[in-house]
Amino acid sequence: MIHAKPGFLMRRLGNDHMVVAIGEACQQFNGMVRLNETGALYWNMIEGGTTPQALVARTLEVYDGVDEETARRDVEAFLDALSFALDHDPADH
Repeated sequence: MIHAKPGFLMRRLGNDHMVVAIGEACQQFNGMVRLNETGALYWNMIEGGTTPQALVARTLEVYDGVDEETARRDVEAFLDALSFALDHDPADH
């Protein structure tokens, strides 16, 4: 199961979604990560706890024409890019 680490939150700034660090998490990461709509979808699922497989399945439900291999590759890239903000069981990845 993948969860956001404590202190990492998604906020909407105008039309943009940003992951920011607050409190002690600022010692690990000092900045913001801008997410597109897909990234915001993934982050919302991560905040509630999810698996890479569930993210892939949701991608296939939401986006017509995306094949499973592409969805899996995109999910893996997203999780790798935000690994500093995620807690997860390595067996799920």
